[in-house]
Amino acid sequence: MEIKRKKFQGVLNIISFNRHFYFIGFLLITITIAFSVLFNWSTLLFVIILSLIAYSLIIPLIVSAYVYDFSKYYNFDWLKNINLKKVKNIANIHAGFDETSHLIKSHFPKTKLHVFDFYNKTNHTEKAIIQARSISQVYPNTISISTRHIPLKTNSLDVVFLLSAAHEIRSNHEKETFLKECYRICKPNGHVIMVEHLRDSFNFLAFSVGFTHFFSKTVWLNVFRKANFHLENESKFTPFMSIFNFTKQQ
Repeated sequence: MEIKRKKFQGVLNIISFNRHFYFIGFLLITITIAFSVLFNWSTLLFVIILSLIAYSLIIPLIVSAYVYDFSKYYNFDWLKNINLKKVKNIANIHAGFDETSHLIKSHFPKTKLHVFDFYNKTNHTEKAIIQARSISQVYPNTISISTRHIPLKTNSLDVVFLLSAAHEIRSNHEKETFLKECYRICKPNGHVIMVEHLRDSFNFLAFSVGFTHFFSKTVWLNVFRKANFHLENESKFTPFMSIFNFTKQQ
């Protein structure tokens, strides 16, 4: 059954997952105000510092609302440019926060959908994903896996979806190992469809230093190349999100 998203759910998720960041932000605002009074800062200095803090708190929410609440990301219209008409077996692999498996199933009702969770509390230590996991609804029969092994037969899948999840694998070596497993389970000419924010200028403007949570296009192309995938095409879903369609070619 498809889960209906609430109004501004994307923004509410960002606040919930990153509440430690917003707590620090409001603490910095309080300290800035106190210091400006105690040390008689100039108005210009006070405004500059306060503006920078406010920018880092507000702009990510505006961008998140644009990407996750108003751009129809969860309508999956962006899939229309990828030929997936004859797929029969699909996997959705995530890091424990799953808003997409029900949606994928609704778009491909006649396919077999496998859902895997690769989260490892030792390796994947970002606070945001820990918070996200605590409120996530679990798709039925989701299987917890290691990034070293996906329990499916070789050449068994038409499509693997990695939707805003792969960046939680922080080590490049672990990325390569995981993608080689994806390569193994994909059929010849099978797809890995990855949607990610990138460590680029647009996401720097949106998330300031928080853009370091993501990886550059160069990093992703390198690790997919080492796993023997071919980049079929790349497109932008808003200036802040990239869609990569990699294929298994033999």
